[in-house]
Amino acid sequence: MASPTIAANAYASLARVLETGGAGKSTEASGQSFASMLKDAVGSVMESGRKADAQTIAMASGKANVMDVVTAVADTDVAVSTLVSVRDRVIAAYEDIMKMPI
Repeated sequence: MASPTIAANAYASLARVLETGGAGKSTEASGQSFASMLKDAVGSVMESGRKADAQTIAMASGKANVMDVVTAVADTDVAVSTLVSVRDRVIAAYEDIMKMPI
């Protein structure tokens, strides 16, 4: 289970991503498109997974302790859960738009 600190860090990261996207701002003003913001978010989740894998391998070879591995895996879990939630919201928004009459 994720600790409150890990969850708070994940929410802070999400807030920073949403803040840089800037609701109501044009892409020229914020300097980042939705596609690049999404690409950065997925890259961040992948990097978190790589760190968890590296910690697991280090523990297997005796170079890391269990607490580091558990923390890295929990970080990855929170990041993936956040990404899945955002994905579900985007799909729901797309479905709502498609149901709108023209």
